[in-house]
Amino acid sequence: MQTKKSPEEIYSKSVSPILDVQDKPKPAQWLMLSSQHLFAMFGATVLVPYLTGLPVSAALIASGIGTLLYILITKGQIPAYLGSSFAFILPITIALGANSLGEVLTALFFSGVLYIIIGIAIRGFGIDWLMNLLPPVVVGPVIMVIGLGLAPVAVDMAMYTDSGNREGYSMLYIFVAAVTLIITICASIFLRGVLSLIPILIGIIGGYITAVLVGIVDFTQIVETGWFMLPDVHLPFVSYNPTWNLGLMAVMLPIVFVTVSEHIGHQMVINKIVGRNFFKKPGLHRSLVGDGISTMFSSLIGGPPTTTYGENIGVLAITRVFSVWVIGGAGVLAVILGFIGKFTAIVQSIPTPVMGGVSILLFGIIASSGLRMLIDEQVNLDSKRNLVISSVILVVGIGKAHLDFTIGNIPFNLEGMALAAVAGILLNAILPKEVPVDDGQPAVDDTPAD
Repeated sequence: MQTKKSPEEIYSKSVSPILDVQDKPKPAQWLMLSSQHLFAMFGATVLVPYLTGLPVSAALIASGIGTLLYILITKGQIPAYLGSSFAFILPITIALGANSLGEVLTALFFSGVLYIIIGIAIRGFGIDWLMNLLPPVVVGPVIMVIGLGLAPVAVDMAMYTDSGNREGYSMLYIFVAAVTLIITICASIFLRGVLSLIPILIGIIGGYITAVLVGIVDFTQIVETGWFMLPDVHLPFVSYNPTWNLGLMAVMLPIVFVTVSEHIGHQMVINKIVGRNFFKKPGLHRSLVGDGISTMFSSLIGGPPTTTYGENIGVLAITRVFSVWVIGGAGVLAVILGFIGKFTAIVQSIPTPVMGGVSILLFGIIASSGLRMLIDEQVNLDSKRNLVISSVILVVGIGKAHLDFTIGNIPFNLEGMALAAVAGILLNAILPKEVPVDDGQPAVDDTPAD
Protein backbone atom coordinates (compact mmCIF):
# COMPACT_ATOMS: atom_id res chain seq x y z
CA MET A 1 0.00 0.00 0.00
CA GLN A 2 1.35 3.39 -1.05
CA THR A 3 1.67 6.07 1.61
CA LYS A 4 0.38 9.49 0.75
CA LYS A 5 3.20 11.96 0.20
CA SER A 6 3.23 15.35 1.83
CA PRO A 7 3.32 18.48 -0.39
CA GLU A 8 6.92 19.01 0.66
CA GLU A 9 7.85 15.51 -0.60
CA ILE A 10 5.92 15.90 -3.82
CA TYR A 11 7.59 19.20 -4.65
CA SER A 12 11.06 18.38 -3.35
CA LYS A 13 13.76 19.46 -5.78
CA SER A 14 14.85 16.78 -8.23
CA VAL A 15 17.53 19.01 -9.79
CA SER A 16 19.58 21.85 -8.40
CA PRO A 17 18.81 25.22 -10.00
CA ILE A 18 21.42 27.33 -11.73
CA LEU A 19 19.64 30.40 -10.36
CA ASP A 20 16.98 29.97 -7.65
CA VAL A 21 13.83 32.05 -7.37
CA GLN A 22 15.38 34.94 -5.43
CA ASP A 23 18.82 34.86 -7.07
CA LYS A 24 19.81 37.89 -9.12
CA PRO A 25 21.81 37.18 -12.30
CA LYS A 26 25.04 38.91 -13.17
CA PRO A 27 24.56 41.95 -15.44
CA ALA A 28 26.29 40.18 -18.35
CA GLN A 29 23.84 37.26 -18.10
CA TRP A 30 20.69 39.16 -17.31
CA LEU A 31 19.87 40.46 -20.79
CA MET A 32 20.48 37.08 -22.44
CA LEU A 33 18.42 35.13 -19.89
CA SER A 34 15.51 37.58 -20.02
CA SER A 35 15.61 37.66 -23.83
CA GLN A 36 14.98 33.92 -23.91
CA HIS A 37 11.68 34.44 -22.07
CA LEU A 38 10.83 37.38 -24.35
CA PHE A 39 11.30 35.22 -27.45
CA ALA A 40 9.34 32.33 -25.89
CA MET A 41 6.24 34.44 -25.25
CA PHE A 42 6.53 36.76 -28.25
CA GLY A 43 4.86 34.80 -31.05
CA ALA A 44 1.73 33.88 -29.11
CA THR A 45 1.40 37.22 -27.32
CA VAL A 46 1.59 39.18 -30.59
CA LEU A 47 -0.75 36.79 -32.42
CA VAL A 48 -3.67 37.52 -30.09
CA PRO A 49 -3.93 41.27 -30.78
CA TYR A 50 -3.18 40.60 -34.45
CA LEU A 51 -6.25 38.35 -34.69
CA THR A 52 -8.59 40.42 -32.52
CA GLY A 53 -7.69 43.87 -33.87
CA LEU A 54 -6.45 45.21 -30.53
CA PRO A 55 -3.17 47.19 -30.57
CA VAL A 56 0.01 45.10 -30.64
CA SER A 57 1.92 47.63 -28.55
CA ALA A 58 -0.84 47.60 -25.91
CA ALA A 59 -0.61 43.80 -25.67
CA LEU A 60 3.18 43.93 -25.24
CA ILE A 61 3.03 46.63 -22.57
CA ALA A 62 0.17 44.83 -20.79
CA SER A 63 2.19 41.62 -20.90
CA GLY A 64 5.29 43.26 -19.43
CA ILE A 65 3.65 45.39 -16.75
CA GLY A 66 1.17 42.63 -15.97
CA THR A 67 4.06 40.25 -15.29
CA LEU A 68 5.72 42.82 -13.02
CA LEU A 69 2.44 43.32 -11.12
CA TYR A 70 2.11 39.54 -10.79
CA ILE A 71 5.62 39.26 -9.34
CA LEU A 72 4.83 42.07 -6.89
CA ILE A 73 1.52 40.54 -5.74
CA THR A 74 3.06 37.08 -5.31
CA LYS A 75 5.85 38.63 -3.22
CA GLY A 76 8.48 37.75 -5.81
CA GLN A 77 8.11 34.04 -5.04
CA ILE A 78 6.63 32.57 -8.27
CA PRO A 79 8.61 32.68 -11.54
CA ALA A 80 5.78 32.98 -14.07
CA TYR A 81 5.41 35.12 -17.19
CA LEU A 82 1.98 36.43 -18.24
CA GLY A 83 1.09 36.83 -21.92
CA SER A 84 -2.04 37.28 -24.03
CA SER A 85 -4.75 34.66 -23.48
CA PHE A 86 -5.94 32.61 -26.47
CA ALA A 87 -9.19 31.66 -24.75
CA PHE A 88 -10.60 35.14 -25.40
CA ILE A 89 -9.68 35.49 -29.10
CA LEU A 90 -13.00 34.40 -30.57
CA PRO A 91 -15.24 36.16 -27.99
CA ILE A 92 -13.29 39.42 -28.42
CA THR A 93 -13.40 39.20 -32.22
CA ILE A 94 -17.15 38.57 -32.25
CA ALA A 95 -17.83 41.18 -29.55
CA LEU A 96 -15.91 43.94 -31.34
CA GLY A 97 -18.02 43.32 -34.43
CA ALA A 98 -21.28 43.91 -32.57
CA ASN A 99 -20.39 46.12 -29.59
CA SER A 100 -18.46 49.28 -28.83
CA LEU A 101 -14.83 49.15 -27.70
CA GLY A 102 -15.87 50.53 -24.31
CA GLU A 103 -18.34 47.68 -23.76
CA VAL A 104 -15.79 45.02 -24.73
CA LEU A 105 -12.95 46.39 -22.59
CA THR A 106 -15.30 46.85 -19.62
CA ALA A 107 -16.37 43.20 -19.89
CA LEU A 108 -12.70 42.16 -20.04
CA PHE A 109 -11.97 44.30 -16.99
CA PHE A 110 -14.59 42.41 -14.99
CA SER A 111 -13.08 39.15 -16.17
CA GLY A 112 -10.06 40.22 -14.12
CA VAL A 113 -12.35 41.09 -11.22
CA LEU A 114 -13.79 37.56 -11.33
CA TYR A 115 -10.23 36.18 -11.07
CA ILE A 116 -9.83 38.14 -7.83
CA ILE A 117 -13.19 36.93 -6.47
CA ILE A 118 -12.19 33.31 -7.18
CA GLY A 119 -8.83 33.93 -5.52
CA ILE A 120 -10.54 35.30 -2.41
CA ALA A 121 -12.93 32.32 -2.36
CA ILE A 122 -9.99 29.91 -2.56
CA ARG A 123 -8.30 31.78 0.28
CA GLY A 124 -11.38 31.30 2.43
CA PHE A 125 -12.76 27.92 1.36
CA GLY A 126 -9.85 26.07 -0.24
CA ILE A 127 -9.63 24.67 -3.76
CA ASP A 128 -11.90 21.61 -3.60
CA TRP A 129 -15.07 23.53 -4.52
CA LEU A 130 -13.44 24.80 -7.72
CA MET A 131 -12.18 21.34 -8.67
CA ASN A 132 -15.71 19.98 -8.15
CA LEU A 133 -17.12 22.79 -10.30
CA LEU A 134 -14.52 22.29 -13.05
CA PRO A 135 -13.47 18.64 -13.30
CA PRO A 136 -11.39 17.49 -16.30
CA VAL A 137 -14.49 16.16 -18.07
CA VAL A 138 -15.72 19.78 -18.30
CA VAL A 139 -12.45 21.66 -18.80
CA GLY A 140 -10.94 19.27 -21.37
CA PRO A 141 -13.78 19.54 -23.93
CA VAL A 142 -14.06 23.32 -23.40
CA ILE A 143 -10.35 23.69 -24.21
CA MET A 144 -10.97 21.58 -27.33
CA VAL A 145 -13.79 23.97 -28.27
CA ILE A 146 -11.42 26.94 -27.91
CA GLY A 147 -8.99 25.47 -30.44
CA LEU A 148 -11.53 24.00 -32.87
CA GLY A 149 -13.71 27.11 -32.70
CA LEU A 150 -10.75 29.14 -33.96
CA ALA A 151 -9.95 26.69 -36.77
CA PRO A 152 -11.99 28.56 -39.45
CA VAL A 153 -10.11 31.78 -38.59
CA ALA A 154 -6.74 30.13 -39.28
CA VAL A 155 -7.90 28.44 -42.50
CA ASP A 156 -9.52 31.62 -43.86
CA MET A 157 -6.34 33.64 -43.24
CA ALA A 158 -4.36 30.99 -45.08
CA MET A 159 -6.67 30.93 -48.13
CA TYR A 160 -8.23 34.32 -48.77
CA THR A 161 -6.87 37.80 -49.51
CA ASP A 162 -9.94 39.12 -47.70
CA SER A 163 -10.26 36.55 -44.93
CA GLY A 164 -12.90 38.55 -43.05
CA ASN A 165 -15.38 38.13 -45.90
CA ARG A 166 -13.96 34.84 -47.24
CA GLU A 167 -13.24 36.44 -50.62
CA GLY A 168 -10.24 36.39 -52.93
CA TYR A 169 -9.18 32.73 -52.93
CA SER A 170 -5.41 32.77 -53.52
CA MET A 171 -3.01 29.92 -54.31
CA LEU A 172 -0.13 32.30 -53.49
CA TYR A 173 -1.52 32.81 -49.99
CA ILE A 174 -1.94 29.04 -49.59
CA PHE A 175 1.70 28.56 -50.63
CA VAL A 176 2.98 31.10 -48.07
CA ALA A 177 0.77 29.59 -45.35
CA ALA A 178 1.98 26.07 -46.20
CA VAL A 179 5.65 27.08 -46.07
CA THR A 180 5.05 28.85 -42.74
CA LEU A 181 3.28 25.79 -41.35
CA ILE A 182 6.07 23.45 -42.50
CA ILE A 183 8.76 25.65 -40.93
CA THR A 184 6.80 25.81 -37.66
CA ILE A 185 6.29 22.04 -37.60
CA CYS A 186 9.98 21.35 -38.32
CA ALA A 187 11.04 23.82 -35.62
CA SER A 188 8.77 22.19 -33.03
CA ILE A 189 9.88 18.64 -33.85
CA PHE A 190 13.54 18.81 -34.81
CA LEU A 191 14.99 21.70 -32.81
CA ARG A 192 16.33 21.10 -29.31
CA GLY A 193 16.96 23.19 -26.20
CA VAL A 194 15.60 26.73 -25.96
CA LEU A 195 14.99 26.87 -29.73
CA SER A 196 12.39 24.11 -29.34
CA LEU A 197 10.34 26.51 -27.22
CA ILE A 198 9.99 29.20 -29.89
CA PRO A 199 8.62 27.35 -32.94
CA ILE A 200 5.90 29.99 -33.36
CA LEU A 201 8.45 32.80 -33.56
CA ILE A 202 10.66 30.80 -35.93
CA GLY A 203 7.64 30.00 -38.09
CA ILE A 204 6.59 33.66 -38.25
CA ILE A 205 10.13 34.74 -39.23
CA GLY A 206 10.42 32.01 -41.88
CA GLY A 207 6.95 32.77 -43.23
CA TYR A 208 7.67 36.51 -43.30
CA ILE A 209 10.84 35.95 -45.34
CA THR A 210 8.84 33.76 -47.74
CA ALA A 211 6.17 36.46 -48.04
CA VAL A 212 8.85 39.04 -48.85
CA LEU A 213 10.31 36.80 -51.56
CA VAL A 214 6.91 36.34 -53.27
CA GLY A 215 6.14 40.06 -52.99
CA ILE A 216 3.11 40.27 -50.69
CA VAL A 217 4.64 42.41 -47.91
CA ASP A 218 3.90 46.14 -47.88
CA PHE A 219 6.87 48.05 -46.39
CA THR A 220 5.23 51.49 -46.58
CA GLN A 221 4.26 51.72 -42.91
CA ILE A 222 7.67 50.43 -41.78
CA VAL A 223 9.46 53.15 -43.76
CA GLU A 224 7.14 55.93 -42.60
CA THR A 225 7.11 54.98 -38.89
CA GLY A 226 9.78 56.38 -36.56
CA TRP A 227 11.95 54.29 -34.27
CA PHE A 228 10.50 55.73 -31.07
CA MET A 229 6.85 56.61 -30.69
CA LEU A 230 4.15 56.61 -28.09
CA PRO A 231 2.47 53.20 -28.03
CA ASP A 232 -0.95 52.68 -29.54
CA VAL A 233 -3.10 52.19 -26.45
CA HIS A 234 -6.78 52.76 -25.70
CA LEU A 235 -7.17 54.70 -22.48
CA PRO A 236 -10.51 54.98 -20.61
CA PHE A 237 -12.32 58.32 -21.09
CA VAL A 238 -9.72 59.23 -23.76
CA SER A 239 -10.03 56.58 -26.48
CA TYR A 240 -13.24 55.04 -25.15
CA ASN A 241 -15.88 55.39 -22.47
CA PRO A 242 -16.24 52.38 -20.15
CA THR A 243 -19.76 51.05 -20.69
CA TRP A 244 -21.73 48.39 -18.83
CA ASN A 245 -23.11 45.60 -20.99
CA LEU A 246 -24.29 42.78 -18.75
CA GLY A 247 -25.15 40.61 -21.73
CA LEU A 248 -21.58 40.84 -23.03
CA MET A 249 -20.24 40.11 -19.54
CA ALA A 250 -22.36 36.96 -19.50
CA VAL A 251 -20.37 35.86 -22.57
CA MET A 252 -16.91 36.75 -21.22
CA LEU A 253 -17.13 35.70 -17.56
CA PRO A 254 -17.72 31.94 -18.02
CA ILE A 255 -14.45 31.77 -19.96
CA VAL A 256 -12.62 32.85 -16.81
CA PHE A 257 -13.41 29.51 -15.17
CA VAL A 258 -11.60 27.73 -18.00
CA THR A 259 -8.55 30.01 -17.84
CA VAL A 260 -8.48 29.67 -14.04
CA SER A 261 -8.31 25.91 -14.47
CA GLU A 262 -5.47 26.40 -16.96
CA HIS A 263 -3.75 28.70 -14.46
CA ILE A 264 -3.96 26.04 -11.73
CA GLY A 265 -2.53 23.45 -14.12
CA HIS A 266 0.39 25.73 -14.97
CA GLN A 267 0.98 26.35 -11.29
CA MET A 268 1.18 22.62 -10.62
CA VAL A 269 3.84 22.27 -13.31
CA ILE A 270 5.84 25.20 -11.91
CA ASN A 271 5.63 23.61 -8.46
CA LYS A 272 7.19 20.42 -9.78
CA ILE A 273 9.87 22.16 -11.86
CA VAL A 274 11.01 24.55 -9.13
CA GLY A 275 10.50 22.03 -6.30
CA ARG A 276 8.26 24.13 -4.07
CA ASN A 277 4.62 24.17 -3.09
CA PHE A 278 3.51 27.59 -4.33
CA PHE A 279 -0.10 26.64 -3.55
CA LYS A 280 0.92 26.97 0.10
CA LYS A 281 3.40 29.85 -0.07
CA PRO A 282 2.69 32.51 -1.25
CA GLY A 283 -0.65 30.79 -1.95
CA LEU A 284 -2.73 29.97 -5.01
CA HIS A 285 -5.05 32.83 -4.10
CA ARG A 286 -2.21 35.33 -4.55
CA SER A 287 -1.32 33.84 -7.91
CA LEU A 288 -4.91 34.13 -9.14
CA VAL A 289 -5.25 37.68 -7.81
CA GLY A 290 -2.01 38.58 -9.60
CA ASP A 291 -3.39 37.20 -12.86
CA GLY A 292 -6.64 39.10 -12.31
CA ILE A 293 -4.89 42.41 -11.61
CA SER A 294 -2.82 41.91 -14.75
CA THR A 295 -5.97 41.30 -16.83
CA MET A 296 -7.64 44.38 -15.36
CA PHE A 297 -4.61 46.54 -16.18
CA SER A 298 -4.49 45.14 -19.72
CA SER A 299 -8.13 46.04 -20.34
CA LEU A 300 -7.49 49.59 -19.10
CA ILE A 301 -4.98 50.19 -21.92
CA GLY A 302 -6.84 48.26 -24.61
CA GLY A 303 -4.97 44.96 -24.41
CA PRO A 304 -6.30 41.38 -24.27
CA PRO A 305 -6.64 39.38 -21.02
CA THR A 306 -3.44 37.77 -19.78
CA THR A 307 -2.59 34.32 -18.52
CA THR A 308 0.46 32.38 -17.38
CA TYR A 309 2.41 31.00 -20.34
CA GLY A 310 3.37 27.37 -20.82
CA GLU A 311 6.17 28.40 -23.22
CA ASN A 312 7.94 30.28 -20.44
CA ILE A 313 7.42 27.40 -18.03
CA GLY A 314 9.27 25.30 -20.59
CA VAL A 315 12.16 27.77 -20.51
CA LEU A 316 12.33 27.32 -16.73
CA ALA A 317 12.53 23.54 -17.12
CA ILE A 318 15.28 23.59 -19.75
CA THR A 319 17.51 26.35 -18.37
CA ARG A 320 16.96 25.62 -14.63
CA VAL A 321 17.01 29.40 -14.16
CA PHE A 322 14.09 30.08 -11.81
CA SER A 323 14.94 33.69 -10.95
CA VAL A 324 12.02 36.14 -10.79
CA TRP A 325 14.59 38.82 -11.63
CA VAL A 326 15.00 37.17 -15.04
CA ILE A 327 11.22 36.98 -15.51
CA GLY A 328 10.89 40.62 -14.49
CA GLY A 329 13.64 41.55 -16.94
CA ALA A 330 11.63 39.95 -19.75
CA GLY A 331 8.65 42.04 -18.66
CA VAL A 332 10.73 45.23 -18.89
CA LEU A 333 11.95 44.25 -22.38
CA ALA A 334 8.35 43.69 -23.50
CA VAL A 335 7.40 47.19 -22.32
CA ILE A 336 10.37 48.71 -24.18
CA LEU A 337 9.32 46.94 -27.40
CA GLY A 338 5.90 48.57 -27.07
CA PHE A 339 7.56 51.98 -27.53
CA ILE A 340 9.58 51.02 -30.63
CA GLY A 341 7.52 52.17 -33.59
CA LYS A 342 9.49 50.24 -36.22
CA PHE A 343 8.89 47.01 -34.35
CA THR A 344 5.12 47.54 -34.15
CA ALA A 345 5.04 48.45 -37.86
CA ILE A 346 6.90 45.24 -38.75
CA VAL A 347 4.39 43.16 -36.81
CA GLN A 348 1.49 44.93 -38.51
CA SER A 349 3.07 44.29 -41.93
CA ILE A 350 3.03 40.50 -41.46
CA PRO A 351 0.68 39.14 -44.17
CA THR A 352 -2.36 37.16 -43.05
CA PRO A 353 -1.25 33.85 -44.66
CA VAL A 354 1.85 33.86 -42.42
CA MET A 355 -0.29 34.15 -39.31
CA GLY A 356 -2.75 31.70 -40.82
CA GLY A 357 -0.06 29.07 -41.32
CA VAL A 358 1.18 29.42 -37.76
CA SER A 359 -2.36 29.42 -36.39
CA ILE A 360 -3.27 26.14 -38.09
CA LEU A 361 -0.75 24.37 -35.85
CA LEU A 362 -1.24 26.55 -32.79
CA PHE A 363 -5.03 26.27 -32.66
CA GLY A 364 -4.75 22.54 -33.30
CA ILE A 365 -2.36 22.22 -30.37
CA ILE A 366 -4.86 24.03 -28.15
CA ALA A 367 -7.57 21.57 -29.13
CA SER A 368 -5.21 18.64 -28.66
CA SER A 369 -4.26 19.87 -25.19
CA GLY A 370 -7.91 19.52 -24.19
CA LEU A 371 -7.87 15.94 -25.46
CA ARG A 372 -4.61 15.37 -23.60
CA MET A 373 -6.25 16.53 -20.36
CA LEU A 374 -8.96 13.89 -20.77
CA ILE A 375 -6.30 11.23 -21.31
CA ASP A 376 -3.92 12.38 -18.56
CA GLU A 377 -6.73 12.60 -16.03
CA GLN A 378 -8.03 9.17 -17.16
CA VAL A 379 -11.55 10.44 -17.82
CA ASN A 380 -13.64 7.34 -18.51
CA LEU A 381 -15.72 7.98 -21.64
CA ASP A 382 -17.34 4.56 -21.24
CA SER A 383 -19.23 6.31 -18.48
CA LYS A 384 -22.55 7.59 -19.85
CA ARG A 385 -22.34 10.64 -17.58
CA ASN A 386 -18.90 11.67 -18.86
CA LEU A 387 -19.87 10.93 -22.46
CA VAL A 388 -22.98 13.11 -22.20
CA ILE A 389 -21.12 16.05 -20.66
CA SER A 390 -18.24 16.03 -23.15
CA SER A 391 -20.55 15.46 -26.15
CA VAL A 392 -22.86 18.36 -25.30
CA ILE A 393 -19.92 20.72 -24.70
CA LEU A 394 -18.28 19.85 -28.03
CA VAL A 395 -21.41 20.19 -30.19
CA VAL A 396 -22.71 23.34 -28.48
CA GLY A 397 -19.29 25.00 -28.67
CA ILE A 398 -18.13 23.97 -32.13
CA GLY A 399 -21.65 24.36 -33.54
CA LYS A 400 -21.67 27.96 -32.22
CA ALA A 401 -25.05 27.55 -30.59
CA HIS A 402 -26.32 30.77 -29.04
CA LEU A 403 -28.94 31.65 -26.49
CA ASP A 404 -30.57 35.09 -26.76
CA PHE A 405 -32.82 36.30 -23.98
CA THR A 406 -33.73 39.44 -22.09
CA ILE A 407 -33.96 40.03 -18.35
CA GLY A 408 -35.78 43.28 -17.74
CA ASN A 409 -34.38 45.59 -20.42
CA ILE A 410 -30.97 43.91 -20.49
CA PRO A 411 -30.25 41.66 -23.50
CA PHE A 412 -28.10 38.57 -22.93
CA ASN A 413 -26.40 36.48 -25.60
CA LEU A 414 -24.55 33.32 -24.59
CA GLU A 415 -22.75 31.98 -27.63
CA GLY A 416 -20.37 29.22 -28.59
CA MET A 417 -17.61 28.63 -26.06
CA ALA A 418 -19.29 30.57 -23.25
CA LEU A 419 -22.55 28.64 -23.65
CA ALA A 420 -20.61 25.36 -23.90
CA ALA A 421 -18.78 26.13 -20.65
CA VAL A 422 -22.02 26.99 -18.85
CA ALA A 423 -23.71 23.86 -20.22
CA GLY A 424 -20.81 21.69 -19.04
CA ILE A 425 -20.78 23.19 -15.55
CA LEU A 426 -24.56 22.75 -15.19
CA LEU A 427 -24.57 19.17 -16.49
CA ASN A 428 -21.73 18.26 -14.15
CA ALA A 429 -23.66 19.72 -11.22
CA ILE A 430 -27.03 18.17 -12.14
CA LEU A 431 -26.26 14.68 -13.43
CA PRO A 432 -25.99 12.07 -10.68
CA LYS A 433 -22.57 10.63 -9.92
CA GLU A 434 -22.13 7.08 -11.12
CA VAL A 435 -21.28 4.35 -8.61
CA PRO A 436 -17.74 3.14 -9.39
CA VAL A 437 -17.30 -0.50 -10.32
CA ASP A 438 -15.33 -2.58 -7.80
CA ASP A 439 -12.18 -3.56 -9.73
CA GLY A 440 -11.64 -6.41 -7.29
CA GLN A 441 -14.60 -8.33 -8.75
CA PRO A 442 -14.19 -10.30 -11.99
CA ALA A 443 -15.88 -8.73 -15.01
CA VAL A 444 -17.04 -12.21 -16.11
CA ASP A 445 -18.33 -15.05 -13.91
CA ASP A 446 -15.65 -17.71 -14.31
CA THR A 447 -17.34 -20.21 -11.94
CA PRO A 448 -17.63 -23.56 -13.74
CA ALA A 449 -21.13 -24.81 -14.36
CA ASP A 450 -22.47 -27.73 -12.29
